[in-house]
Order: sequence, then structure tokens, then C-alpha cells
Amino acid sequence: MEKINVNGIQLAYERRGKGTPLVLLHGFPLDHHLWDEVLPLLEDKFDVILPDLRGFGGSRAVDSFYTMEDYAADVAGLLDHLDIQKAAIVGHSMGGYVALAFARLYPDRVSGLGLVSSQALADNEERKQGRYKSAAEVADHGIGSVVETMAPKFTSDQRLQTFARESMERQQPAAYIGALKAMAERVDSTPLLSSFHFPVVLIHGDADALIPIDRAREIKAALPHAHLAEIPGAGHIPMMESKEKTAKALKHLA
Repeated sequence: MEKINVNGIQLAYERRGKGTPLVLLHGFPLDHHLWDEVLPLLEDKFDVILPDLRGFGGSRAVDSFYTMEDYAADVAGLLDHLDIQKAAIVGHSMGGYVALAFARLYPDRVSGLGLVSSQALADNEERKQGRYKSAAEVADHGIGSVVETMAPKFTSDQRLQTFARESMERQQPAAYIGALKAMAERVDSTPLLSSFHFPVVLIHGDADALIPIDRAREIKAALPHAHLAEIPGAGHIPMMESKEKTAKALKHLA
């Protein structure tokens, strides 16, 4: 992986392929390896940029409070470093929240937007407090309880559950804490949707146990021009559970 200094942190990323610049943002609490299995199906159409969000994977953890907008600014700094003015921004789960923040902050730099197993809504108060409780649990006792709770919810596929667990276990506690607080404080992006005049792709499994497919259908209702790929039987990681259908949908952004 390459590493650069941006916004006071060291950010790690991988770059593969040729074509339309495409940024793939992983979800919580994973890293860029989430996209490994679908990547070979995209390299012929896209110049794929795969960052590890701050604190995750090979990127440095930050102890101070930060926001989805800070993650988005890191992505903008990476694109500046690569001399890329405009890209399709795709985010999985929490990465989708970062993608929406990027679209809010840098609309002229977005050639297209993809939300995979994500949503536009902010947390309600109960969910927000739950994230702060989880952050406190990680601070006091480590990441074990979050891993045990989340890993089975990613997918019913045992092989992929093992992947998710191993990916989660190699992340730093500081990354968990920072991300949980940032997710808790994110804004509702629903009012932003009407400003999207670029291609939008929505990819969601109908068996997602973490973010229900209704969240994608609500975005589609607000954005009739969006392409919605509903993937039967897939859970929260369709880029691994159904890589061909995921890649086919993402190619609408080429």
C-alpha cells in the first residue's frame, strides 16, 4: 500500500486499474480488503482508489473527536495528492455516510455516487446513545464485544463471517471509538438527495441484518433516476456475497 500525509494523519491506500476514477470506501469496522473479491471485475472500467479510512487498516488512528466530514476531507486530500479532480465515490455502510458527506462538501468533485448497504438517515436518539455506549465499552474492555455482536450480522455465509471477524479483529480500538462517535453525530442526508444530478447507484441485499433494504428503497423513491440493485439473499456485504451483481451495478458509474 501507498501512504501519504493528509490533514495531520498518515493515510494508506491502494490503486488499481484504468478508466473512470472510482473511490471505494469500506464500512465499519473494516478496511479496504472488503473490496478484494469484486476488485478484479472493476479494473477494466475504473481507476480504482481504495483508502483505509483514518484509524483503520494501514491508516493512522486519531485520538481526538472527528466527524464524517473529516473522513470526507481525508478523501479529498487523497484525490488532490493523486491529481484527480473528479471521481465516482462509493461507500459501504459507514463508508456511505462518508460518501454522502463528500457529496455535501465537494459536489463539483463527484462524477457519480454509490451507496452499498447504507442509508441517508441519521441515527435516532436510541441508536445514537447505543453507539456511545459501545464506544465506552471499547475504551474500557477492548473490541471483543463489538466483534462478537457484529460479525454474525454481516452475512449468513460462514466463510465470509470468518473474513469479517478477522478483519474486525485487526482494527485498532481508537478507530472503533472514533468511528462510533462520528456515526452517532452524523447529520440526516435526506435533504441533500434532491441536489444530486449525477448518476447514483444503490446496492443492497434483501437479507441485510444491519441496515434494512427499505433504507435503499426510500432513497430510490426520493431519487427516481437512481439505479437500485436489490440482491436476493445477500446480507450486509454484497460485494463479497454477490460480486458479479455488485460489479454490474457499479459499472453504471463508468
